[in-house]
Amino acid sequence: MATTPAEKTSVAGPGLKRSLSLWQAVGLSLALMAPSMAANINPQGAIGAGRAVPLAFLIAAVGVLFVAYTFARLCQYYRHSGSVYAFVGATLGPRAGVVAGWGLVGTYVFYAVTTAAAAGIFGTGLLKTLGVWKNQPSWAPVIFVGVVLALALLLAALPARGGTNVLLIVEVCTVTLILVVTVVVFVKLLSHSAPGGSTFTWSVFSLGPGTSLSALFLGVVFGFLSFAGFEASSTLGEEAHNPSRDIPRAIIGVAVFGGIYYVVVTAAEMMGFGTSAKGIAAFGSSPSLLGNLGSSYVGSWVGDVITAGTTVSAFGCCLACTVGAARMIFAMSRDSFGERGIGKAHHRWGTPAAATGVVTVMAVIIYVIYVIVSSSPSALAENAFLWSGTIGTLILLVAYVLATVGMTLLVFVRRKMPSVPMWQVIIPVAGIIVLGYTIYRNVYPYPSGDAYWYPIVAGGWLVAAVIAVLVAPGTARRLGAALLSREGISR
Repeated sequence: MATTPAEKTSVAGPGLKRSLSLWQAVGLSLALMAPSMAANINPQGAIGAGRAVPLAFLIAAVGVLFVAYTFARLCQYYRHSGSVYAFVGATLGPRAGVVAGWGLVGTYVFYAVTTAAAAGIFGTGLLKTLGVWKNQPSWAPVIFVGVVLALALLLAALPARGGTNVLLIVEVCTVTLILVVTVVVFVKLLSHSAPGGSTFTWSVFSLGPGTSLSALFLGVVFGFLSFAGFEASSTLGEEAHNPSRDIPRAIIGVAVFGGIYYVVVTAAEMMGFGTSAKGIAAFGSSPSLLGNLGSSYVGSWVGDVITAGTTVSAFGCCLACTVGAARMIFAMSRDSFGERGIGKAHHRWGTPAAATGVVTVMAVIIYVIYVIVSSSPSALAENAFLWSGTIGTLILLVAYVLATVGMTLLVFVRRKMPSVPMWQVIIPVAGIIVLGYTIYRNVYPYPSGDAYWYPIVAGGWLVAAVIAVLVAPGTARRLGAALLSREGISR
C-alpha cells in the first residue's frame, strides 16, 4: 500500500495540536461560506436567468459536489494545513501553485469588496425600514460600504479573534430563522394563501421564454459564489483528531448541506415573490430577499431580524476574505524573499499587518474604480457586488479546475491511492466539464455592457501570474519549494 506524505511526516516532530473535532471543521467551512448572507443576495446576481434562478443554483450545487470529491481525495492523501494553492503546487508543480495562489489572492480581494457591498445594501435597507435613516441621500451606500470595508481591513491587522465566535453564533441563528421562514413560505404557497396570489410551481427549474442558456450559466457563477469557502476545512489537516476521516466528511457534508439549502431557499424566494414578470422584477430589486419574505409571510420583526443577521454575516465574510488575502500575500512574500517587508509579521500584534496594508490598497483601488465608473452613487453598492462577485468567482473556478486536474493525475494517473476504484475518475472529469462549461458560457457568446469587462479583468489577473512565473522562474521555483516544505507536502 502506498505511503502518503502525511504518514511519512506524522511523527516527524512537534506541530499543530490535534484538537479539532468533525463539527469544528464543519463550523469553519460554514462560517466562511456565510449561507445566510449568500442566500439573501446572491440569487439576485443570477437574475438574468429569470424564474430559473433555482435551476442555476442546482447546477452550481452539482458542480460543487464534484469539486468536493476533489478536495476530499486530496485531504485523504495530504493531511496537512494546505489550501488550493498548496494542493495545486504539490500535484501540478510550483509554477501552477503560484498561479493558483495569486488567483486565490484575487478571489479574496474581490470577495472582500463583494461582501462589503452586500453589507452596505443590507445595512442601508435595514436603517430605512427601521426608520432610523428614512430619507437617505444617494451617496448613503457609498459611505456604508466604505465604512464596512475600512473596519474589516483594520480588524484583519489586529490579533482580535474572540469576535469570531459571536459571528458564528449570529450566522447559525440567522440560518435557523431563514429555514423557518422558508417552511412558512412553502406552507402558504401550497395552501394558496400566499401574499399576492403566488403559488407553488416547478417552473422555477426550467428556462422561461426568452431566457438563453448563456444567461443561465451567467447565473450559475453566483451559485458557485454562494459556496465559496466550503472547502475551508481542508486547511485543518494538522489540527483535526482524525484528518483522513473528519476533513473529507466535513467537506462533503458542507457541500451537500449547501446544495440542499441553496436550492430549496432560492426556490422559496422565487416562488414567494412570484414567477410573473412583476414578481421577478420585485425579486431583482429587493434590498433583502429573505427580509422581505419574512416581513410579508410572517411578520415585519422577522424580516428585520433576518436583515440584521445577514448584515453581520456579510461583515464577517468580508473580514474573513481580508484575512485570507493578507495571509496568502504574506506567505508568498515570505517564501519568495524571506521574513522582511510584506513577509514579516508585526512585532507586537504577530499578524501580517504589512500584507494587510497591501490588501487595503488593492481593495481601495477596486472600490475607487467602481465609484468612478458607476453611473450614479445609488448604484455603487449593487455594481460593486455584481462586478466583484463575478470576477472573483471566474478566478476561483480556474483554481478549482487546476485542483481537480491535479487530483486526477495524483489518484488516477500516478495511482498514488490504489484503493480508489478507477471508475470514480468519471467524478472529477464531470467536475471539469461543469466548471469548464460555466467558464465557457461566461466568455461565449462574449457578454456586452458591464459584463464585457468581467472575463478581461479575471483573465488579466491570472495572466499576470503566468507572466511572473515565466519571467522569474527562479523565484517561482523558490516560492513553490518553500511552500511545499512549510506545508509538509511533497510531490
